[in-house]
Amino acid sequence: MYSLKNYPPFLASEFPTERENSLFHIIPIPLGQSKGPEKEVRKGPSAILKASRKLEVFDGKSIPAETGILTLPPVNCRGRIEEILNRIADQVEDIFQQERIPVLLGGEHTISNGAFLAILRQIEDGAVNVGIVQIDAHGDLKESEEGSIYSNSCVMKRAVDMGFPIYQMGGRSLSSGEIDLRKERNIPYRDARELCGGSGVKEITLSPDFPDYIYLTIDVDGLDPSIIPGTNRPEPGGLHWYQTLNLIESLAERYRIIGFDIVETAPGKKDKISGYTAARLTYNIMGIIARHMDE
Repeated sequence: MYSLKNYPPFLASEFPTERENSLFHIIPIPLGQSKGPEKEVRKGPSAILKASRKLEVFDGKSIPAETGILTLPPVNCRGRIEEILNRIADQVEDIFQQERIPVLLGGEHTISNGAFLAILRQIEDGAVNVGIVQIDAHGDLKESEEGSIYSNSCVMKRAVDMGFPIYQMGGRSLSSGEIDLRKERNIPYRDARELCGGSGVKEITLSPDFPDYIYLTIDVDGLDPSIIPGTNRPEPGGLHWYQTLNLIESLAERYRIIGFDIVETAPGKKDKISGYTAARLTYNIMGIIARHMDE
């Protein structure tokens, strides 16, 4: 049994009763494979849910919670990583079948592979008609790291291997091999220097052949560490708050966001900023999606 103290319902202070027909279904996934300091990332989902109790319901434009938010029990992250990813995929697939929107809270970025697997299971004709948009300081395009193809540094390489079109935003720390792979696979991207330099970029236009449905994966280190310092691999020079929201809003105006994740939140004991900001980011993205559902 999991503890409601550690995994309270999202925004429980304002909406203590959850509805089964809620639009957004939250899946906490406390995955942290590392045995070093990076293992703190497994506390991210709990920190986000606890911090959400301090949110106000108005997000600046609307009240996303009126569409309903259901928080599911945390995924069991014991066992082989392949087993864990299949557990994640099973839950995400069930949410898709209910025509709801899965919101994954990590935990390591590796959890996104479970969502990608669930999307593939939903594709009947074999044609991948969903694209993945990534906000991240890193490419995560490595073939393997420390002997594992399921390292958090490999999550987007697994997506490419699955056949997903991907678009990367906010990068500023990549290996030479990742840069080569971008060129080899013609992976589109807009790195942080381009997005944040000068007056900054406020909207994203994907290529004409990019799928109309997108899954959004957000490693919080894609944002500047002045906004979310509590993450495993903070990098200076990241996206700022309203810029991030504007970019996501520009995507929602043109594409249907079918689900998203917020990963790599790893607040320290005295860090009261990161969990709360990650919770606010989660909630504001719900608002963006909800406002564009009927367009």
